Amino acid sequence: MADTLWSNAAMRVIKKYPNRRLYDTEKSAYITVADVLKIIRAGEDFQVVDAESGQDITRSVLVQIITEQEGGATPIFTTDMLTRFIRVYDDSSQALFGEFLDKNLKMFAEQQKRFQDQMGNIIGSPLQIMQDLTERNLSIWTDMQSRFMDMAMGRGPAEKQESPAAETTPTKKSPRGNKNFVIFSL
Repeated sequence: MADTLWSNAAMRVIKKYPNRRLYDTEKSAYITVADVLKIIRAGEDFQVVDAESGQDITRSVLVQIITEQEGGATPIFTTDMLTRFIRVYDDSSQALFGEFLDKNLKMFAEQQKRFQDQMGNIIGSPLQIMQDLTERNLSIWTDMQSRFMDMAMGRGPAEKQESPAAETTPTKKSPRGNKNFVIFSL
């Protein structure tokens, strides 16, 4: 029995018209196959139906997307793999092969997600990493600036004067001439 528009009312429905245009009923706008690819990558459930008959044609649109993706610079399937796929269609093991592919793709997706979760636990989020690096760099910079100022003032590490953070000292004469400069102490 063919699936129809009415078989799954909660799913996002895209209608395909005889002129090959796709209409997204959720957005009330025409979309392209590239937009359908974005919907897929976003993890949204959808169904493509023939606008006249209401028949589910999602699989044919998905095959079209795969065909377009395979035409790109880095295809997944080799010619040999595709030839073997086609041979399986005439074999008695067609159903078994489809189940095998389905289970392996699900397992691959689960392993990929687990790997990403583990990597996230190991190294943290990119934002946290950047924040930690920034704090470390700021600490190194502050220490380096403090040592530079101590050397410029002719003080050794033991002679360093304690002063409140972010307070400026009065303007002093530059040792190179009459120009004034401000020394910031941290």
